[in-house]
Amino acid sequence: MTPFEPIPSARNPHLQTIMPRLMRRQPVISPLWQQLDLPDGDFVDLAWTQTPQPGQPIVTLFHGLAGSFHNPYANGLLAAFQRQGWCGVVMHFRSCSGRLNRVPRTYHSGETQDARYFLTTLRMRYPQHPIHAVGVSLGGNMLVRYLAEYADDPIVSSGCAVSPPLDLAACSLRIQQGFSRVYQAYLLRSMRQTLSDKLTRHAQVGRWQAGEQPRISTLFEFDQTVTAPLHGFEDAHHYYQQCSGLSVLPAIRAPLTIIHAKDDPFMTDAVIPTTPLPANIRYQLTDHGGHVGFVTGHWRAPRLWLEEAVPAWIAEQLDT
Repeated sequence: MTPFEPIPSARNPHLQTIMPRLMRRQPVISPLWQQLDLPDGDFVDLAWTQTPQPGQPIVTLFHGLAGSFHNPYANGLLAAFQRQGWCGVVMHFRSCSGRLNRVPRTYHSGETQDARYFLTTLRMRYPQHPIHAVGVSLGGNMLVRYLAEYADDPIVSSGCAVSPPLDLAACSLRIQQGFSRVYQAYLLRSMRQTLSDKLTRHAQVGRWQAGEQPRISTLFEFDQTVTAPLHGFEDAHHYYQQCSGLSVLPAIRAPLTIIHAKDDPFMTDAVIPTTPLPANIRYQLTDHGGHVGFVTGHWRAPRLWLEEAVPAWIAEQLDT
């Protein structure tokens, strides 16, 4: 994995964070869509690069908050996996694929049950295929929690977590400050709309009743009134305490690489591990890169470094 070097005149963290969306306004591949039915009667949607060929490595991707295949990092990474000769697939968290799910339950940074069912299904259907996993932002923290929870049988041979909010409480406060509030507002627009749509189908979602117009102005308020009550937590603070990934890193046994940028506008230094990590975890902290940005090259030919670095890590694991 080569070190990240930003475009010299584009070191600003907000520029790094926003540039991928300016560079890539349309997905670079057309996926194959598949619905995976879940044990509770609900479903998740999968976006595949192709049908897996015999023995072909499968790389799964777990997206970020309110994300989907259409995010530049998601379809870009899938295309990068395809160029390596691998099969890529995005597992969309509930109600993130463009289709509203059947039950009030949704997803969060520590919700590993849907990922477990999905990966178990992959192992059953494709027993001869190596399986690796990548998690981005919220999906990265979820992947960390998953690898710790299922340390004895993770199914995946390795993991990569990009810009994971490993201290959820600190990140919830950070995104309410300065220019980062712009990102919060962007995320909340989608999340409030999904909540409103759910309230047309269900009598109650979290603390909100059908017919109410949710007034939520921060991610903390969303977690306090939706995420926490919907998933059995006492409140947002309890959710953050129980689901942050930082404290469970020592429990992980699978090879894992974590990529953080010091200037990530969604994070604080609280997400950076301060105690020695086990030998199976590689931690890469860059000075620049923003949040899931990492734009390198030069202005005439910018490149998304993650599309080089993440496949390089997986290829290294496939060779061991």
